[in-house]
Amino acid sequence: MSFTRKIILAVLTTAFTATSAYAAPIPAPASLQDRLRARMDQTPEYKKSSVIFDLPLSYNKRVAYWIAYYQSKGKTWFSQWLTKASRYLPYVQAELQRDGLPQDLAFIVMIESGFEPNAKSSANAVGPWQFIESTGKRYGLKVTDWLDERRDLKKSTLAAIHYLRDLHNEFGSWYLVAASYNMGETGLRRQIKRYGTVDYWALTRLGALPTETTDYVPKVLAAMMIAKSPGLYGFDNVTKLAPLEYEVVSVPGGTRLSDLADHMGVTHKCLNDLNAELVQGVVPHDIEHHAIRVPKGAVAEVAEFVDAPKNL
Repeated sequence: MSFTRKIILAVLTTAFTATSAYAAPIPAPASLQDRLRARMDQTPEYKKSSVIFDLPLSYNKRVAYWIAYYQSKGKTWFSQWLTKASRYLPYVQAELQRDGLPQDLAFIVMIESGFEPNAKSSANAVGPWQFIESTGKRYGLKVTDWLDERRDLKKSTLAAIHYLRDLHNEFGSWYLVAASYNMGETGLRRQIKRYGTVDYWALTRLGALPTETTDYVPKVLAAMMIAKSPGLYGFDNVTKLAPLEYEVVSVPGGTRLSDLADHMGVTHKCLNDLNAELVQGVVPHDIEHHAIRVPKGAVAEVAEFVDAPKNL
């Protein structure tokens, strides 16, 4: 049996058992595997999607719990995540792949923020990757009264790649990387030393990790499984967004995004989302120039806006 076919069977097994949050992770009997194989062959192509994983794939009662949760109580907002993922996930995955990291680490963004650039936690973590200010600055993200690069998808993704690589160099396990991303590397180091194990699942069984971190990897795995084959999990009518496409232009200080959006005939939200790092939606007058993103094909309109007498 090919590797891909084995993975498909694993996902189908998950789809069957996810409705029971605490189903025991035991091997399926041969007769069930035969039925799964038959079901795979009968599954419509539009429901199969992509079932190749480049993170270790585990399935246990906590993963099953979160799959069931996303299929029920969390279905409305998980559907919204899938919609946003259709635009932003390919970009994040491409950046991860370019740097030689697993593309499935992109699902951390889904769990952290749902791909919302202005997401802010109670701990003041901000942006798609939810950097706290000190960690963001450590990895080169600027935070000022008018600029917060943690909100910028490209800049924060590049910073996250360096951070994730550093965590993996230390902990050697992608599950521990995710755990340390959630709880902080200092706390994880302490618990590893105290309990004498570098096995993420062992640490969860020992009660060594905070509740949020105990569920963090299961959430990522559950989101990853559903997102790769949404039709198998009851997400049949997910709205797809246009790909993330833009051009970069330089504008002078004093440029207000809302005025530029009106001139170009696009929504304020469109331009604000592309330039979420501009906290107040404006380039300060004392800044000579700043690079912003605009919809593809709009460079000429930006030049016209900048050259107009009212903007001099």
